[in-house]
Amino acid sequence: MGKRNSKKWKEVLPDQQSPLDAAVAARDAMVIQMVQEAVKHKQVALAYQPVVQTARTSQTAFYEGLIRLFDETGRIIPARDFIDQIEETEIGRKIDCLALEKGLKALRDSPQIRLSINMSARSIGYPPWTDTLKRGLRADPTVAERLILEITERSAMTVPELVVRFMSDLQRKGISFALDDFGAGYTSFRYLRDFYFDILKIDGEFIRNIHTDPDNQVLTKAMVAIARQFDMFTVAESVESISDVKWLQQIGVDCLQGYYFGAPTIHPPWKEPALGQNRQRA
Repeated sequence: MGKRNSKKWKEVLPDQQSPLDAAVAARDAMVIQMVQEAVKHKQVALAYQPVVQTARTSQTAFYEGLIRLFDETGRIIPARDFIDQIEETEIGRKIDCLALEKGLKALRDSPQIRLSINMSARSIGYPPWTDTLKRGLRADPTVAERLILEITERSAMTVPELVVRFMSDLQRKGISFALDDFGAGYTSFRYLRDFYFDILKIDGEFIRNIHTDPDNQVLTKAMVAIARQFDMFTVAESVESISDVKWLQQIGVDCLQGYYFGAPTIHPPWKEPALGQNRQRA
């Protein structure tokens, strides 16, 4: 198509969406509607995945509670299928409230466990989220010391100064914080110094098949060194093989999480210890 014809079409159709853009917009609208329906009827659950001690992989350090939705057919929908579409909306804040509510209940019902719950930094200052936390702490004072709040690196960097104050206030109550997906975003080292996270979770992009990847080995060693400098425990995410387990043990990562040790399950594994546990141990 010549330049003149190309210009003509741009003038005639200046605001028309491409078929791809229209398809993406329609998909996102369907996802948001599905999430809204699930939240409205509280068709949500937590799926629990163990985080094990590297030195003794038969010992669970804590569990991560991952939010799941149920669609109209009862199918379980993982967060990766909807979180990007709702992250910046109020429905995202309501999802955080439901995740926290269910996590706090699990901690009250099972005083022997520690549990991490994901939240967006955008939920800081959202009154329903704050009220949910206050009710949970009043109902059982032991919950605070067993609760870990996970904030993704990308989310934390949207409002870093607010995150620092928020963490400081809740850490005084005994709550711990984990910086999730570290390495996947753009954390300024100045903020990393100020954040005072208790746990640093290394993004699975660096961990999968790390025993054969010299570049990721160098980067992971650097992240472990950073965590040690700032007194943070380290968790390697997406651990999927015994070879990766052994390599991570050698460099001194504190904890391991991934399908090798158990897939997320909506059935609390501490009530059924045999579920989700790999027979082969490092």
